[in-house]
Parts: sequence; structure tokens; C-alpha cells
Amino acid sequence: MTRRSRRVADEIRGEIARLLLREAHDPRLGFVTITAVEMSPDLRSARVFVSTLEGGEKRAHSLEALRSAAGFLRREVGHNLGLRFAPALDFRIDTSIETGRRIEDLLKPRDGDTGEEPDPSA
Repeated sequence: MTRRSRRVADEIRGEIARLLLREAHDPRLGFVTITAVEMSPDLRSARVFVSTLEGGEKRAHSLEALRSAAGFLRREVGHNLGLRFAPALDFRIDTSIETGRRIEDLLKPRDGDTGEEPDPSA
């Protein structure tokens, strides 16, 4: 990712977070955090990664609400940031937190396991 696309992605992430906090009033939208934005090389599309505290059906409803608000968010982001082309927004669930937690749980020693290798001479 180029320096410019990284900078634009950071600006878009901040603006979407601000818009969701102050402008979005969709009841389906739960507690959503914008974790990252990846821009295409031509800056005409953005993949927006979101994380939610809810799981299952509530997570799906939050994602559906974001996707239905994508046109509004796209217009506002383009206008507020003064971009020549407002990027198309593609919302996706960021599962890195759950993945990290699962890996951490797998690496934790189990009850009775000290985490040390057994002594082969014993």
C-alpha cells in the first residue's frame, strides 16, 4: 500500500467512525468498531473491516445495517474529506480478535500442565 493510500484509508476510517457515532441512527447497528480500511490502488474502492461485540445473528444485522447505509456513508465521506472520487465501501467482519483469542486459548497450559517439557531421564 502506498503512503497516499494508507493516509486516505486512515482518514476514511476516522470519518466513518465519526459518522457512525453521530449520524447513523439504525437500530440494527450494535456496538461497531471500524478496525481497518484497505484501499484499492486507484482509491476508488475501500474494504472496511468492522468488529462487533455481539455474535451470531446480531453481528449479521449490524453488517446488514452498514451495507444498507453504504451509499449515505460513501457520499458523506467523499464530501467531508474533499475526495475527487468517493470510494465504494465494502463492509466486512474483522475476525482477527476472535482468531487471536482462539490462538491464545490453544497456547495456554491446561490444568496440571506446567508448560514445561517432560524430563526424559526421569
